[in-house]
Amino acid sequence: MEKKHIITIAGKLGSGKSSTAKKVAEILGYEHKSTGDFMREIAINRGVSLGDLSVIAENDPSIDKELDDHNLNIGTKDNVVLDSRLGFHFIPNSFKVFLELDEATSAERILKDKLSNPNRNTEATGGFDTIKNIKEKIKLRLESEKKRYKDLYNIKDHTIHSNFDLVINTKEVSLEEVSKRVIEEYNNWLNK
Repeated sequence: MEKKHIITIAGKLGSGKSSTAKKVAEILGYEHKSTGDFMREIAINRGVSLGDLSVIAENDPSIDKELDDHNLNIGTKDNVVLDSRLGFHFIPNSFKVFLELDEATSAERILKDKLSNPNRNTEATGGFDTIKNIKEKIKLRLESEKKRYKDLYNIKDHTIHSNFDLVINTKEVSLEEVSKRVIEEYNNWLNK
């Protein structure tokens, strides 16, 4: 299988997927795409939160079909950085990155982001603004995604590290360092 000039970035909520994807795309001069942004558009169009959309998607396969088609279309391009939970699955000849983060740090980052961007309805909080509630929303969303991905694609766990070419724990690593490491490992991968 020929390698594509595509980097797919997945990871835990709050791990920096979007920020990393944007930064890596900027440095490489690649186009940035986000399944999360596309999913937000679907949620807005339906008048629901992202968390609610995930639950609705458990019984409405048209949502995942729309997301799948979006990812498959991106897989036909070159010079793209995609942040997407299932990018590794839909674009298997991409360089696949997973950003790891523990639940407590994840919840803290999401709350901080929500407080500094009050107009942004962050995906995990669903309107709640305490660490405890955010942790619960993270857990519910992950369970919902695992159920859907198992039912639809027979993916037992989309967060298993063996699905990826590179795994980085972002807890104590700056965005610049994460981006630098992704680009270094991507270049190594291309040259293999």
